[in-house]
Amino acid sequence: MSAVRAALHVHSTWSYDGSWELATIARRFALLGYDAVLLAEHDKGYDEARWRALQEACAAASTPKLVLVPGIEYSDADNTVHVPVWGVGTPFLGEGRPTLETLQRAREAGAVSMLAHPARKRAHERVTGEWLELLCAVETWNGKYDGWTPSAIAGGLRERAPHLQGLFGLDFHLARQLLPLAMVGEVDGPVTAAAVVEALGAGALRPDALGLGPDWALSRHGRAVTGAVDRSRRRTGKAVRRVRAKVRR
Repeated sequence: MSAVRAALHVHSTWSYDGSWELATIARRFALLGYDAVLLAEHDKGYDEARWRALQEACAAASTPKLVLVPGIEYSDADNTVHVPVWGVGTPFLGEGRPTLETLQRAREAGAVSMLAHPARKRAHERVTGEWLELLCAVETWNGKYDGWTPSAIAGGLRERAPHLQGLFGLDFHLARQLLPLAMVGEVDGPVTAAAVVEALGAGALRPDALGLGPDWALSRHGRAVTGAVDRSRRRTGKAVRRVRAKVRR
């Protein structure tokens, strides 16, 4: 068994809106104490050949300190619902397909599927019971959209479907989106892409924030603390933007 600390939902320049190369991600996330990074590249512009190329690129950019796990974040036709899927050997499931079809194909391939940032564009309002049966997890905390506070909407979906895992993801595109969120646990044998995906699917990786574990982060006290931090961060950000706007005039 090997201990692993993994960053979930990370975008590289293999996504149209990512900013860091795979090699940069491997190096910098290792410095931050991660052992694995689960990528979730946008499906836009992908086909089977590009998906295979991404898998090969991840293997080449992985290092003895950190393994890059390839994955695709599938979106529906109007880019509202996003479902990251991870699975070694999983075929490309198709760009812009209906979510139900994506989930069905992911289940048939034995892959791990997650509903990402359910509050974005009110995606949660489209969720059906059939989707919930096919999903493996929901992103309980998305660093980009939820900030420093876990998603109450995601918690509601888990109440509807208790089998769903609650995962913490960064939704990393830019350096400022590096929050102290992770999935931690153990994998069977050395830390490989296949072992990390297997552990994630089996529920062997638990969400962690600030090194305090999921129970604190999702507790009433934890939400109060992270909520206060988030409100302070947003106020500071607005003040900084106002000052910058005045300086540019």
